[in-house]
Amino acid sequence: MKLLQQFSDDLETLVARAAPAVVGVEHARGHGTGLFLTPDGYVLTNRHVVMRGTRKLTVQLSNGEELRGSLVGGDAATDLAVVRAEGTNFPTLPLAAPETVRVGQLVMAIGNPFRLEQSVAMGVVSAVNRSVTLPDGVILEGMLQTDAAINPGNSGGPLINTRGEVVGLNTLVLPYAQGIGFAVSATTAAWVASLLIQRGKVERRFLGIAAVAVNLDTEQAREAGQPRAVRVIRVQSGTPADDAGLQPEDLLLAINRRPVSSVDDLQRLMALATDEEVSLDVMRKSRRKQVSARTRPRNEPVAA
Repeated sequence: MKLLQQFSDDLETLVARAAPAVVGVEHARGHGTGLFLTPDGYVLTNRHVVMRGTRKLTVQLSNGEELRGSLVGGDAATDLAVVRAEGTNFPTLPLAAPETVRVGQLVMAIGNPFRLEQSVAMGVVSAVNRSVTLPDGVILEGMLQTDAAINPGNSGGPLINTRGEVVGLNTLVLPYAQGIGFAVSATTAAWVASLLIQRGKVERRFLGIAAVAVNLDTEQAREAGQPRAVRVIRVQSGTPADDAGLQPEDLLLAINRRPVSSVDDLQRLMALATDEEVSLDVMRKSRRKQVSARTRPRNEPVAA
């Protein structure tokens, strides 16, 4: 009983410490949840919470105080958005390092489901690196799956571990399912939010492939110099990838000499690329080579 009581007390302390960084995001057509990213008022939330034809937003603090909010920008490919609340000295939570997020890890979701402010639900990380297709055709990559209860209004709220670190941003639940919810990983949220704050949008270079992250076997890892890579599943005809000679089953190891070990890495590096021409490190049948692809701005959010 003492162990259970200590566990309960620790969870209570954790929630009390985390709750002030969690906010409600309201507008005329709906509501959701958000998380303070910076002390000067940048709030991370889901794009679908705020991109509904209105720019008049209200940010509600955990103590009930309401602040005026303004939309900084949103990214359809990750369903993330940043809102700026008026004020300073807001509390924040640290983001978890990607290597610390593991299946079976205990997590808690904090949010405002059905406008029930500061609701807490507990569960585990059920899976990592899931791909989820939204009704509008957008494919969300690198998602965390959790059985913590997520309902309408939870969107944009944090999924936190027992150290009080944000492992993901609660985004959606499968209709008619029980205990199958998804969160955008904190790793994805960090770089997307950074670009939204800097530029107001995320512009990616278009390559023209469908791909999936894979673990390399011992021999492949030795030859590649890394344990994971992205395998090309499909190359669209007439695209920069096609012109560069990429083929299905190629392993994409690096972009502009920066390692690629996940689809999120691929998206991030294509967003950070400023030049039209990008360098690709590829391994084909145990042979590593470097090719150049002359990319172009991407208009369609579901393409890589």
